[in-house]
Parts: sequence; C-alpha cells; structure tokens
Amino acid sequence: MDNLNNKKEDKNEMRIEKNNSKADENKNPLSYLTGSATSFALCIFLFLLSKKIAFYFATHRPTNTSEIVQSISTSLNTLIIGLSFLATFSFAFIGLGLFIVFIRSFFIKNS
Repeated sequence: MDNLNNKKEDKNEMRIEKNNSKADENKNPLSYLTGSATSFALCIFLFLLSKKIAFYFATHRPTNTSEIVQSISTSLNTLIIGLSFLATFSFAFIGLGLFIVFIRSFFIKNS
C-alpha cells in the first residue's frame, strides 16, 4: 500500500517539475522589460489622475452645515485620494522590481 502512495507522489512531483520548467521557458528578458514598461506607463497615468483628483478635492470643499456630513465627506475624500496614490506607487514599485529582474536576467546563466 505504501508503494502505491509513493508512486502517486512521484508522479505528482514530476508534473509539478514539468509545469515549472514550462513556465520558466516562457519568460525571457523581453517579457520582463515589457511588463516593466507597462507598469511604469500605468504609474504615470495614475499619477496624473491622482494629481487631478487631489486638486479637485482641494478646490471643492464640502459646503454642508452638518458636522457629521462634513466629517464623512472629508473621510471619503481622504480615502479616495489615498487609494489613488497607493495604486500609483504600487505600479511604480512593480515596474521597478520587473526592471531589476530584467537586468538580473542577463547575469544568471540558464542550466
């Protein structure tokens, strides 16, 4: 019975190794560079959009008389601005990481 379990585990390990090798074969330096360029392009677009959002909320203050409504609207404005800049810098760091992997791919030899 243990012998059967060992054979099943060996087959599963072979499938995993084959899948990993296929994924590694598809990645080349050009794919890292295009991913990095795409991420930086999205970063620039989101940065410009985030600046416009921040400028809009800075120039259009809530004009409600209720303190609760003003507090909620200020919180939502802060949340929207924060999420837009979070997305901006997330794409920036992803682009930077992919560019570093692109440079690193030239120094690593495939065995």
